[in-house]
Amino acid sequence: MSELLDSDLTPSRVIEYLDRYIVGQEKAKRSVAVALRNRLRRRKLPPEMAREISPKNILMVGPTGVGKTEIARRIATLVQAPFIKVEATKFTEVGYVGRDVESMVRDLVEFSVAMVRRRMLEEAQPLAAEQVENRLLDALFPRSEKKFSMPDFMRAFGGAEDAQETTPHEEEERSREAGTRARLLAMLREGRLEDREIDIEISESSLGIPILGASGMDSMGINLNEMLSGILPKRSKKRRMKVSEARRLLQAEEAEKLIDADALAQEALEKAQEDGIIFLDELDKLVAKGGSSGPDVSREGVQRDLLPIVEGSVIQTRYGPLKTDHILFIAAGAFSGVKPSDLIPELQGRFPIRVELQPLTWENLQQILTEPENSLLKQYSALISTEGTELRFTPSATRAIAELASRMNSEMEDIGARRLHTMMEQLLEDISFDVCDNPRPLIEVDESFVKEKLAGLVEDRDIRRYLL
Repeated sequence: MSELLDSDLTPSRVIEYLDRYIVGQEKAKRSVAVALRNRLRRRKLPPEMAREISPKNILMVGPTGVGKTEIARRIATLVQAPFIKVEATKFTEVGYVGRDVESMVRDLVEFSVAMVRRRMLEEAQPLAAEQVENRLLDALFPRSEKKFSMPDFMRAFGGAEDAQETTPHEEEERSREAGTRARLLAMLREGRLEDREIDIEISESSLGIPILGASGMDSMGINLNEMLSGILPKRSKKRRMKVSEARRLLQAEEAEKLIDADALAQEALEKAQEDGIIFLDELDKLVAKGGSSGPDVSREGVQRDLLPIVEGSVIQTRYGPLKTDHILFIAAGAFSGVKPSDLIPELQGRFPIRVELQPLTWENLQQILTEPENSLLKQYSALISTEGTELRFTPSATRAIAELASRMNSEMEDIGARRLHTMMEQLLEDISFDVCDNPRPLIEVDESFVKEKLAGLVEDRDIRRYLL
């Protein structure tokens, strides 16, 4: 879990962090917090014992919109771990057309590679900046190609040092050149040459047109584009541009040169193996309902394909083999009409921690509107504030929104906190449209305004009862 996984990341602190973004669901938060802490505890054990301890995967059961995905996503952000969210319904049984379950592990590795690459690029920026300055100086004031540079070349091959001696004139010229470059370097660092145009060599891939590989090669983790780009030589193109633009392009190019590809792949694989989190959503959709036939037959096959990955196996990726033994799997599903016990027994046993998330009450919905760090009300107020208008909600207005959302969830499809997004868009549609042409210092949303604007949602719901 990188630099954030230390003794200070206790379960109570994890829950404290989650409380800033997610309302309620204390049991789910506790389970995830303990799972993260156990990862740290495992790292402190002797290697022979650590190898025997596997993560306790978690199964979250609850209706949509109650925070299942958000808990996993926030945890991954907190610990800076490789994290991907996949839909179980996207996979097909081996032998059928579609994505196989191993692809989620390869996606996790790609995410890990991107994370490590970003960090390495940041660390390489200071050294890359020095190289960029040298290349910009060469473009502004090219080095003179004089004979006095030859002795160094000859000495490298054992040549006689006195074959060509530097004359006083050449020494003076060298000194004058160094002084000019020093002055230009100072001007570069002060930003006084940013608008000057220069000719610069920018490297580009020899492979101008992407080549599509066969699906079989992709499933094996083989990238045809990368293979060919590694074989074919790089080419460069001279372009005329301002120093400011050249600095930006050269900075990226020089930083990329400083990255050790082998070290990057090794660290990314290790990070994915030890810290990776895979969130498997809609696991309940892999359960065939009683009496089903046809396409549902392959759903059990997908469950069986998941088994070796969840319990621990080796998956081939383009960066090398990856063991899944210590990846944390968090599965989730509404399990409406089916039960977790309807999963095949072997897969049930791979998710020993089962947490039921509770439906949201109107009090929870009101908290979601106001309490999180970036709550919905704060988001909409921030958007409207860009027009020079303050948007303010009264306590009675937030309660009215929450009560109406809870009522609609109970009488219609329960979509949890996602109901609030629909209602807020309906509530503020006219304000968002008119505020540009008719700006006001303050717009206050009260209970009567809420009932007036959202009455249509209730009426539509009542009419649907009589439609066949």
